[in-house]
Amino acid sequence: MLLPDDSAAAGVWDEFVRHHPDASFFHLSGWRQIAAAFGHRPHYLIVREGGAPAGVLPLAEIRSALFGHALVSTAFCVGGGPLALSPAARADLMNEADRLGRKLGVDYVELRDSGAPLDGWTPHDGLYAGFAGPIAPGEDDNLKQIPRKQRAVVRKGLNAGFVVTDDRDTRNFFPLYARNMRDHGTPALPRRFFDRLLALFGGQCSILTVHHGGRPVSSVLSYHFGGRVLPYYTGSLPMARALGANDHMYWALMRRAVARGDRIFDFGRSKVDTGPFHFKRNWGFEPRPIINLFRLRPGAGLPNINPTNSRYAFFIRAWRRLPLPVANLVSPALSCSLA
Repeated sequence: MLLPDDSAAAGVWDEFVRHHPDASFFHLSGWRQIAAAFGHRPHYLIVREGGAPAGVLPLAEIRSALFGHALVSTAFCVGGGPLALSPAARADLMNEADRLGRKLGVDYVELRDSGAPLDGWTPHDGLYAGFAGPIAPGEDDNLKQIPRKQRAVVRKGLNAGFVVTDDRDTRNFFPLYARNMRDHGTPALPRRFFDRLLALFGGQCSILTVHHGGRPVSSVLSYHFGGRVLPYYTGSLPMARALGANDHMYWALMRRAVARGDRIFDFGRSKVDTGPFHFKRNWGFEPRPIINLFRLRPGAGLPNINPTNSRYAFFIRAWRRLPLPVANLVSPALSCSLA
């Protein structure tokens, strides 16, 4: 059931993932290396029928003094739940994840964006929604897909003198991302995390940066998989919103995605009824409920590791007041525990 840690096994895994209609970028075997590089022990489960792969489930064991001991599918991702060819194979994967969690003594097993539960699994929904939709190939048709008010903002950005670059490194992206995270009261992942993403996944990761007046003001790191583009990490200066730079950034990403053959714009997940949630709806995307599944240690309650939890309010306020160099220095010790 456990996938061997070698390139041949990884190749078999990725071949299965690439041909499964419900697969995501988060199911790729490369996340195993990312998890291990940042202190999490990977456990990649595979089930076979007639000798051929019938299901896969990427898991990472996370130990945190702040947030407990968990087995998560998968670290640094919002998805990556059981991927199977049949209900029986899916049940085998989930049962094996449960057994592994009990063997490791974790507080809970979490399967992200995983749909209907089996008996004994607790669904947690209503907190997040996902947004995705097709990108029209033609620019005019693409503009018409966007509701009128948001379309006017996009059109304004087309004449705002922005310069857009496709970056091959994190030089423009990381300072904007790190500042954004500090301003939101959340530790930032270290720069080496993003450098490793680019090195490991190559052309399946891209960075787009919007410049204004010769200065980077907004940037996004995106994932590309199966004809979908997913803008995943973003950063911007405070002035970017007033300039419309963030809106122009997403529009430019849509057009570049079409040029490379992507058909779906996956706007990712947002907490329900928050600013980002409504921003994505303003672009014409309708929310899709996201269900995470939990197998809890007896007596344990559902974890609530998110910024809306009142127990983290003091920490968030204090973090926002940190000088940026201090926040960047301390962040790596904390951010990987938030995987």
